[in-house]
Amino acid sequence: MSKKDKVTSRKNDSRGSAFFRFAHAVLSGGIKLLFNVRIVNPENEPDEGRYVVCANHVSATDPVVICYAFKKHQVHYMAKKELFKIPILSSLLRMLGAFPIDRGGSDVGAIKTAVSIVEDGRCLGIFPQGHRYPGADPRGTKTKNGAALVAAKTSAAVVPVYLWRKNNKMKLFGRTYVIIGEKIPFEDFCYDKEESGAYAKITDKVFDRICTLGEGFDPAEWKKAQK
Repeated sequence: MSKKDKVTSRKNDSRGSAFFRFAHAVLSGGIKLLFNVRIVNPENEPDEGRYVVCANHVSATDPVVICYAFKKHQVHYMAKKELFKIPILSSLLRMLGAFPIDRGGSDVGAIKTAVSIVEDGRCLGIFPQGHRYPGADPRGTKTKNGAALVAAKTSAAVVPVYLWRKNNKMKLFGRTYVIIGEKIPFEDFCYDKEESGAYAKITDKVFDRICTLGEGFDPAEWKKAQK
């Protein structure tokens, strides 16, 4: 393997960069403590990369919690472009695999980056709600089609995740359950690019699966099953 191929291989490693793996190992204990994280159905994390992780969105800390919960692969997230104007933070975000997006309009560049991440065999995280909805029942919130767009352009599977917190609110040291659902193969979406509303159809199926994970979860029953 040439030096160039080795560099490309490291760049496209779905486990993440050496820096990310180091940070994950060092910070995992603190993240688990601060957010009191419990991972439900960790076996549902796919062995292979090249998929999109979709979850409900409650707190700005959600990407951190999901990155903690996924042990086999690094989940890459978009972050608002303003954060990348802060010199030290910008470098840190990029080393951790984040990339900027202009939330004020249609950011074609960010979409291309998202697509290339998945096409390269890595994993992308997107919140279908687009915004945080603390305290709200996710069933009653609006969704956007960004995840569906990326999935359609890459024919990638989607892994649904529900972040369960009491009253759908994040509190430091309050229990957070990361419920990982079975991946949805792209073929299950029956995507037809000529169909009107094709992206919305994918979004609805994904978000229904996400909500169902949370609605069928009982922390007490889960705790009993772990004994």
